[in-house]
Amino acid sequence: MAKVNQLNNATFQDEAKAREWLETQLWPEGQTCGHCGTLGEATALSTRPGWYQCNACRKQFSVTVGTLFERSHIPLNKWLMAAFLICASKKGMSTHQMHRMIGVSYKSTWFMMHRIREAMNQGTFPSGLGGKNKVVEIDETYVGGKAKNRKNKIPPKAAMLALVERDGSVRSFRVPNVSATTLRPIIVSHVNRATYIMTDDAPVYTAIGREFSGHGSANHAAEEYVRAQFWHTNTVENYFSIFKRGIIGTYHHVSETHLHRYGAEFDFRHNHRVGLGYSDRERTTIMLQGIVGKRLTYRRLDERPNR
Repeated sequence: MAKVNQLNNATFQDEAKAREWLETQLWPEGQTCGHCGTLGEATALSTRPGWYQCNACRKQFSVTVGTLFERSHIPLNKWLMAAFLICASKKGMSTHQMHRMIGVSYKSTWFMMHRIREAMNQGTFPSGLGGKNKVVEIDETYVGGKAKNRKNKIPPKAAMLALVERDGSVRSFRVPNVSATTLRPIIVSHVNRATYIMTDDAPVYTAIGREFSGHGSANHAAEEYVRAQFWHTNTVENYFSIFKRGIIGTYHHVSETHLHRYGAEFDFRHNHRVGLGYSDRERTTIMLQGIVGKRLTYRRLDERPNR
């Protein structure tokens, strides 16, 4: 039996259907005002399909108000299709490929994809990664071109730290440097203290490991990569392998300014992978919950960031 092409779904083809579907996902209990948060106190506007007037604050709103999609002139079905494609692509999808597939300009598609990555950012897990009788692997990698490919000045590579729970979730971070002073605050705030942490033989982890229930390491300097099938960092290395394949093979070049968003993208897909029982559509639905309460506005390169 032939599989159904999910891109032919009416949600991705018709803007009204897309809006109705998003309303069912973001408003399961009824219309919620994006301005004041009032639930079920709105009147539909007959002259503006999909728009409502809040009876509490008297302001007009739609399902996109108060989300990353607010004030966007791009049709909502295009947004949902882009979200589905990026969630379904294990190693990501380039902006050029995306803009050709959804029929939106390259510049707008680039901005859309960064908004989607922002929605994928899950923040801090309430109880932290790991826990009693669980293992979290910790490692760092560097992102940047090879020195032999640089003609003149060779800029330093960007460092990334990843915390991967075995058979669980991952959190990655862009870090300014790889030192105990920099890594400790991140590790102790995102990993449960009852966790057994696993690292390589880098000395930056020695003191940090004493703050957890246990600390094991694999001596990579002596070409030891696994010992007794337990002491290894292969899980986090596998995560970095997919991340690097996406950066090198799909995106080719990423700005250090946006590196944390690319990390959030790969984190999200790992945390909702097929191995944990998530389908592409379920992954997309969960991602779209992350658009609420966030804004990412366009800023020219010569403008100062809002801080």
